[in-house]
Amino acid sequence: MTEIRVPLVAETDATGATAQLYARIRAATGLPFVPDIFRLVSTSPNLLEVVVSGYTGMFTDSALPRATKELVAAWTSRLNDCGYCATTHNWFLRQFGGPESLADALTTAAGIDDLPIDAAESALLRLTAKVTEGVSDVDAEWVAATAHWTEEQVLEAVFCAALFAFINRLVSTLGLAAPTPAAS
Repeated sequence: MTEIRVPLVAETDATGATAQLYARIRAATGLPFVPDIFRLVSTSPNLLEVVVSGYTGMFTDSALPRATKELVAAWTSRLNDCGYCATTHNWFLRQFGGPESLADALTTAAGIDDLPIDAAESALLRLTAKVTEGVSDVDAEWVAATAHWTEEQVLEAVFCAALFAFINRLVSTLGLAAPTPAAS
């Protein structure tokens, strides 16, 4: 198991800009603590600001339903082999109304066709998978996705996949391990 390669600022030790950003994170997530993903860049308030802004911009109310964004985040993280983010966003998917069968399938599916999703979600995941893999030829997937979703919704899905490709690489490179599931 890789150890975290950078120091994390504890919430009780945060001062100045870091303390203010921690307060924004708790307000935005509704959690009583600052998740480790944010703490990974806590020694650099400028970088922390980028991660906080990306998160709040992505997960505020908007055109794409929160559960759909969580599906994209979880699938992108799975494709990038980022256990921390895949586990975390699978949990959030459940919290925002995603069916248990989908959350379970996200951990074992060999591909999109193995997920219990409709044609609209399938088209969106096919597009975001290409974004995740860095494929620039997305014309057919864009057309398929916009047959089911508005252009604004598709833009949000693409942004979500790109944001999570970035976050996944931070998490994996800096050594943040997948969270241990809570005991039932």
